Amino acid sequence: MTDTDTDTATDIATVSEAVAARRHGKRPPKVLRMSVELPLWRALTGYRILTLVYTLCLVALSYRHYDHPLGAAAYMGVLTVWMALTWRCTTSAERCTRQFLVADLGFAIGGILLTLVVDSHARIMDGGPTLPSIWTAGAVLGFAIKGGWRWAAVASTIVAVANLVERQELARDTIHNVVLVWVASVGLGYVVEVARSSERTLARALQIEAATRERERLARDIHDSVLQVLAMVQRRGAEIGGEATELGRMAGEQEVALRTLVAGGLVSPSGIRFGAAASAVPHPAGEGGRAGTPAPAGTAVASAGDGPCDVRALLAPYAGAGVTFSEPGAPVTLPAAAAAELAAAVSAALDNVRVHAGAEAHAWILVEDEPHAVIVTVRDDGPGIPEGRLADAEREGRLGVALSIRGRLRDLGGSAEWVSVPGQGTEVELTVPKGGAPGGGKRGKAGVCTSRG
Repeated sequence: MTDTDTDTATDIATVSEAVAARRHGKRPPKVLRMSVELPLWRALTGYRILTLVYTLCLVALSYRHYDHPLGAAAYMGVLTVWMALTWRCTTSAERCTRQFLVADLGFAIGGILLTLVVDSHARIMDGGPTLPSIWTAGAVLGFAIKGGWRWAAVASTIVAVANLVERQELARDTIHNVVLVWVASVGLGYVVEVARSSERTLARALQIEAATRERERLARDIHDSVLQVLAMVQRRGAEIGGEATELGRMAGEQEVALRTLVAGGLVSPSGIRFGAAASAVPHPAGEGGRAGTPAPAGTAVASAGDGPCDVRALLAPYAGAGVTFSEPGAPVTLPAAAAAELAAAVSAALDNVRVHAGAEAHAWILVEDEPHAVIVTVRDDGPGIPEGRLADAEREGRLGVALSIRGRLRDLGGSAEWVSVPGQGTEVELTVPKGGAPGGGKRGKAGVCTSRG
């Protein structure tokens, strides 16, 4: 067992929160340092203090029965001073050093052997307690928590030998106490080792989850920008012809390669990039009111921060000849970051309408403000989605649904549901819970949405 295994508590949880906080320009939350060892160290500290008080009372009650009572009192005085100077050493793994554990065990062994000198032979043979009594177990348990069951086995064996030397025979009660301490310390040490292994596994799983989420976010950004542009260049090149045809073909090849990389690439936990700007900027309908056309100047975006933002202000620019927008009469507020992600998911849904339903398809956007969630429904009158097509698209690396829509809603604690009947169009229902959105869905005066242009 290495020092890293025994001295370092695992940092658990808030990895994903730190990624999200830095991405939105906020101070990351303080990492909560959790460990199953911490309660054990605190319990050990309490045990040592309580057993010291018990031992002092025990020696005081038997003071007149010792052959050398002053020797017993001197030992208890030294032990009390030792406890007063070192009680904090058992409050954490960092403070509990090997040197302290050895010295603490030395005090226990010394007290056991000193009993031969200060106590009478008759009391020892009758099974009288040693000077440190049950305080000795604290020293052994410290080895168990610090170093696992192997350290506990060595320490408890040393204590067992000292007890047998002090009793000078294999008495039943002595063997019983020795076995009890040995089993308890070894069992505790084994549990600590298993808990450490579980913590490392959990920490690794959290790192992988954070890396996966960051990878999905980057993939969404790529899908919403680079892949869209490459696809547009490919189409326009084929339409223009001539030299543009070759340019379109090359753009198509790069689009396929990039989709494959995004769909199957891996991002190691050490490669997590904090502070990357999210591209959750909606692309409203441009000239002609068709969904998915390049965004003109003056696009509504959500400014940085967690203040409330009126979702209607972000979705209204999508309205046009090909898109009908329906909204409540009152503001529909979400935190700015959540509103921007929801608007980006709506943009991706409208892009799908344009690409798959055709330029003549009509789309409807309906915003609903429910008590616990904001629901945005995007419906079109296109040909619908064949059964199994969404799963096939995800396997092919076309991640508009998997990442740009479902991924965004999942990160907000929401959901995206598709209802499609061939020949009757498609309906996408996007739900964002107000309590689960970044910022907790706090209400306030809407107006955080600003314009860029």
